[in-house]
Order: sequence, then structure tokens, then C-alpha cells
Amino acid sequence: MTPSYVVRIFGGVARWNELEPLVTRTQLDEELAAGTITRLQRGTYALGDLAEVRARAAAVSGTVSHLSAAIEHGWKVKHPPTRPTITLPRNRSHPGDGLEVHWQDLSPLQVRRRVTRPLDTVIACARAYDFDVALSVADSALRNGAVSRQELRAAAEASPRTGRARAVRVVRAADGRAANPFESCARAIALGVRGLRVEPQVAVRGVGRVDLADMTLGIVVECESVEFHSDAASLERDVRRYTACARRGLVVVRFTWKEVMFDPGYCLASLQDVADLRLQQAVRRTW
Repeated sequence: MTPSYVVRIFGGVARWNELEPLVTRTQLDEELAAGTITRLQRGTYALGDLAEVRARAAAVSGTVSHLSAAIEHGWKVKHPPTRPTITLPRNRSHPGDGLEVHWQDLSPLQVRRRVTRPLDTVIACARAYDFDVALSVADSALRNGAVSRQELRAAAEASPRTGRARAVRVVRAADGRAANPFESCARAIALGVRGLRVEPQVAVRGVGRVDLADMTLGIVVECESVEFHSDAASLERDVRRYTACARRGLVVVRFTWKEVMFDPGYCLASLQDVADLRLQQAVRRTW
């Protein structure tokens, strides 16, 4: 695996302790020199050449915003943007191909060093993108401590009418306990399941923390990163965890990264089937 591939899977931003088991320092240095990844700060790396993104925004008198701004802030996202994402004033024409362009008249208070500030970045993504993409950004911002839930709620309710309902929905669902975009996207799917009410990073007696759980229905959802957890020790640990869940009457539903990111319909149908079954059963709660 290359460092850029691993950083992409991790959500566009990764720390060295995440990369170290999978790549060498030499590989990392080579990609840093090539500009395929950027050092955000000591021990933290982002996908792509962020200096180039800033330069391209400046060349058209734009502001780095949305997903590119999220990466600049060091937040993990569902998928890193394939093109720099920028915002232009409403009276500006489209500058041409190669950029993802949004239009908004930003005040100086919303921008710092030609990048939208954290709060404005979250709300812009919430208004513009699909729910799972936006939720990943909002969760990351909360997890990072860049914004508070109160700030997000006020900003969403005060945002422009176009996209306001989407922003409010994202903010209401946002939760900084989510460990990464993989879990955020799985939760976004689960929120669409009738009768299911999952929470992230739930502590289960005798099991430990699980990725998502509805303890009323006794359903645990585990997000399995096969690419990074395929060694024997991880397998043995997981087998014990799943057995511990079974001993408490919990149903464990496991999804791979590819299933959650690229086949959400399958995940939604699977969770709905399990939720419907549990709702129909009279299960004595032993968990």
C-alpha cells in the first residue's frame, strides 16, 4: 500500500501512528516530496498538495471552502475531493474546468487566510452535499474540537434559506463520538432504518466499546476495515468480542468499508431486516 492510498481510505487525513503499521517512512518522504500528500502539522498528513489548492483558489480570487477546507482544517471526510473546492462571490463567472465551484458572498469574519473558518466550513458542506458526506464533516469537526454543538445549531438555523433544512438535519445528527468517516457513514445509513436508534461508540458490559449500537433492540453494528485489521491477533480479538455479544443476546451486524461507502442500499436493507426481526421478537434483555 502507498501512503496516499492509506490516507485516502482514512478519510483524507491521517496521523503517523495510523500510517506506521502500513507504510514505511521512506515511502512517506517520497510522496511528500512528490506532493501527493502534505504535512499538515507534525505527525499529521493530508492527501494532495494543499499549497496548490490554495494557489488555484487565489488565482481566481476565490476562497478554499467545503471539502478542501475540511481537509485544510485536518478533518477526515468520506472521500477527499477530486478537484479543489472553492467559493466565489455571487457576481463572479465560472473560472473554467478543474475546480468545484460554489457561490456565496463571504464576509471577512468567515474567512482566514483564504480558507473558510471551521464553523462556516461545516455549514457549507451541510448545505451542499449528501447527508453522509456532510455528516462525516460535522462529526469530524466536533471530534476535533473545532466547533461546538451549540455553535453548529445556531449557525445552521441562521444559514441561507437554500439548504437550511439540510444543514439543520446534519447538525441535529452530528456526534463527535464517531471515530471516523466510516462510522459516520454507517450511522447515516442506520438513521434511515425504521425503528432503529443507534449511538456511536457504545460501551457494552463484558464486550467493550462497539462502533454503533441500539441497546433497546440489542443490535450492534461493527465497521470492519479489512484492509487494516486482517492479522491473526485482530481476528482472535474480534471473535471473542462477537462471542461476548452473542452471550448477551446481542445481534452483531458487520459491514466492510467498501459496503458502507459504495453499497449503502445493501447496508440499509440488511439493517432494516434485522431491526424488523428484533421488533417482532419478544427477547428478554440480557445485555
